[in-house]
Amino acid sequence: MDLQTRKIEFVQAFLKLQSEEMISQFEKLLRNAKQSESENDFEPFTVEELNERILQSEKDFENNKFKTTAELLSKY
Repeated sequence: MDLQTRKIEFVQAFLKLQSEEMISQFEKLLRNAKQSESENDFEPFTVEELNERILQSEKDFENNKFKTTAELLSKY
């Protein structure tokens, strides 16, 4: 059975559902699948990008543009 046929059969079966709980479960499953898929669509930093971030972080630290652990903990 090809993918298109499987999709059509799934949609037909879904449309016959009467249980709101079942539909909610399918909605949750679809949301989780989409979220998982989007999480896997990231691109890692290049070495150059990482080096730029390191340099910027060091510059921020030298210019006193940072928060201490205590400041972060008190905020959150």
